[in-house]
Amino acid sequence: MNHRLSSPRLRTRMLAVSALVASAALALSGCSGSASAPATPAASAGSAISAERCAANKAAGPITYITGYQYQASASILDVLAAKQLGYYDALCLDVTIQPGTGDTAGNAQLVAAGTATFTDLGGDADLLRARENGVDVTGIATYGQVPIATLMTMPTVTDLKQLNGTTLGQKGQLPPEIQTMLVDAGADLASITQVVVGYDPSILPRGHVQSLTGYKSNEPLTLKAQGTEVKTWNPEDYGIPGTFGTVAANPAFIKANAGTTEDFLRASFHAYDYCLTNAAECVGFAAALSGAGYDTDHNVQVWNTETALVSGAQPSGTPLGSLNADLLAAESAFLVKGGVLTSAPDLSAATDPSFLAAIYTGTNLIWPAP
Repeated sequence: MNHRLSSPRLRTRMLAVSALVASAALALSGCSGSASAPATPAASAGSAISAERCAANKAAGPITYITGYQYQASASILDVLAAKQLGYYDALCLDVTIQPGTGDTAGNAQLVAAGTATFTDLGGDADLLRARENGVDVTGIATYGQVPIATLMTMPTVTDLKQLNGTTLGQKGQLPPEIQTMLVDAGADLASITQVVVGYDPSILPRGHVQSLTGYKSNEPLTLKAQGTEVKTWNPEDYGIPGTFGTVAANPAFIKANAGTTEDFLRASFHAYDYCLTNAAECVGFAAALSGAGYDTDHNVQVWNTETALVSGAQPSGTPLGSLNADLLAAESAFLVKGGVLTSAPDLSAATDPSFLAAIYTGTNLIWPAP
């Protein structure tokens, strides 16, 4: 399952986006070398791309992006939605369709490998490596978060993880390897802890149904806080355990044949990411409009703000958004092999391709719209 599943509530705040989209579409129609179009959010940072690059992007054909989970306001989901709604893909002559995923990252990877979809966001580099070990041919082209997204929640009365010995732990079907290792490293007796499969209602923790609960930093703790419940979060990185989130996987044949188009897809997505950093409510409104009734706008603004803070907080100095950290990938691979998640060390050089990111940045500055 995807790392950031969100439990919907019964509130919604629908933001009108049709006028903005129509305006952007009008200003960006007929993408060519002309710079005479009026300024729009998509064109404000530079003139339109060349006619040759526009023609190449059109020739690449339709691009399908499957989100990790629905239209949740996560890094690697919300920025892609915003790039579509703000007209940034249109500005680069990209024909992008976004399909909401169900949280089945393994299934999404298979769709991309088969060419049914072009790109998808996975839970992290671990999902990418597991997919490849299972014979699913996908390539990682960007990773947003260079820190584990998983967390273990307890009530504040727990001050030592060894206190969980003999108690009940709630998890979503499988104990995340980062959490398992953290418990063992902290001296907890894992064999004495009863594990039960639970849903996405975190209130079972304060109600005492479980004494610890796995979750995601950008979801369950926020829900509990909104309900007036403070919990203690135990995070794998505090125990030196590596992890990532928001890995973008691509169809290898597509990116080989359409390098410039792949660059421009990432370019537009990251341009939207920067826009949404200071316009979170507007961008979440795009997701709310697509999702319909029941979308919790306030919660998803918090999801976005939490995840982007995790991204920036873990980003190595001097590296751009999405950068592929070879050292971290190697550390995460070794961790997964040691924990039995992977049967053997994979060929990491074949798992990712950093060339597309290198082409769209000058240092840490995104080149927009295109060279």
